[in-house]
Amino acid sequence: MSTHIAGHTAPRGGAEHLGTEGFQEHARQALQDAPLQQALQLLVTNFVPRRVAAMAALGNAEELRTEARAIKERTMARLDEYLEHFATQAQRVGVQVHWAHDAAEARQIITGIAQHIGAHVIVKGKSMATEEIHLNPHLEQHGYEVVETDLGEYIIQLAGETPSHIIAPAIHKTRQQIATLLHEQLGTPYTEVIPEMTQIARRALREQFLRADMGITGANFAIAETGAIVLVTNEGNGRLSSTMPRVHVAVMGMEKIIPRLADLAVMLKVLTNSATGQKISSYVTMLTGPRRAHDLDGPEELHVVIMDNGRSAILRSANREALYCLRCGACLNVCPIYQNIGGHAYGWVYPGPIGAVLTPMFTGLDTAQHLPRASTLCGACREACPVKINIPHLLLNLRQQLVERHDASWAERVLFTLWSWIMRHPRLYEAVIPLAALAQKPLVKQGWLSRLPAPFAGWTQSRDFKAVAARSFRQRWQETLQHERPVMYGTTPEKGLAHE
Repeated sequence: MSTHIAGHTAPRGGAEHLGTEGFQEHARQALQDAPLQQALQLLVTNFVPRRVAAMAALGNAEELRTEARAIKERTMARLDEYLEHFATQAQRVGVQVHWAHDAAEARQIITGIAQHIGAHVIVKGKSMATEEIHLNPHLEQHGYEVVETDLGEYIIQLAGETPSHIIAPAIHKTRQQIATLLHEQLGTPYTEVIPEMTQIARRALREQFLRADMGITGANFAIAETGAIVLVTNEGNGRLSSTMPRVHVAVMGMEKIIPRLADLAVMLKVLTNSATGQKISSYVTMLTGPRRAHDLDGPEELHVVIMDNGRSAILRSANREALYCLRCGACLNVCPIYQNIGGHAYGWVYPGPIGAVLTPMFTGLDTAQHLPRASTLCGACREACPVKINIPHLLLNLRQQLVERHDASWAERVLFTLWSWIMRHPRLYEAVIPLAALAQKPLVKQGWLSRLPAPFAGWTQSRDFKAVAARSFRQRWQETLQHERPVMYGTTPEKGLAHE
């Protein structure tokens, strides 16, 4: 499997090859990857403060987040109606609407369109939905030349890799790594000057836009009221991919529907401020049908592929609010796990906290059982989410399913069963705490436990624990009560009852 880009052939890696089963090993490797650790600092120094400043500048950020969530709740409650209304409105303006039950059917539909028009070169705008169905390898296997045109996607395509972030696909690469990649793969002079690197990519991609027979994009939103699809981008490649080729195919998950054009104003505010800290992105493109007779540009055909691919099952589950996700990446940026290991360690298309929820539901808990546990449950993701998805709660739901399936080791089951029993018996708890304080003494250094024996050793591999106090809070509380005398109304501690 290969990708032909601007005269270069490179292997196209894939998250499907990485797999989620080896998450722990992938995480260890990421922690020891010095260039990756350097690249990930951009999250803390750039994305996070920009989002905080942008949301504060809105003045009514919490109200907007609440309203955006309400829009998604209403939409999911009547999703079938809105999808049908969108399809009707889109067809009225000349859009060809296709329904895909799963990834295989979506790939078959898109390949069929390419075959029907006799396409050779296909340019792509950024699309997580096409990553989800592994569209590029499928098209390449059928002989099509597929070129990613988003700058970040183009960089990782040259490297034969997959995205490591929802909105910043190449965030795992340093400037020096990108400079070397462009020099080696495109044969251009080595430069680390960002505008010069951008010009190199622009010149290479411009030729592909002129050659392309078909353009493929995702869709940030689809408006049921008008039948329009909406692309939100910071580069002109989205408009070039959707208007220059004679056929445009938009691939979207069915949860991308919003009811009204008026709802878009709310969703854009929370999306762009959360994703990149912008009031509005550089390009917001609404596409309503193919080119008409009086239009100066645009595709001759516009196809929209509405994809289920497991979303109906999620909609019926206790974790249905995962479908509210706008793919802004804000939860990744603030997550202490993602900040340290990046996206590839998660092993599938969607990384970070929302990926730890979505991946098990799309691929199954059997292959992604480590991901729901890859969280501190600190709640930063919930606070950053523009539609207030309670990600920690969803992760706990998945953890509960793992427990009910008895996926935990026998040692873990025994320990937590014992702990649960102790916690339900106060007198036993009071007796155990002093024993724990006594047993820990050989391991305590300056009030901390830095190394626990098996089976607790894993807990202290990367963090220390505060030692168990010699006197528990309950003991201190009882001692405090014994030394205090109650003060009643009309009395003083010294004189007792006051006389009138």
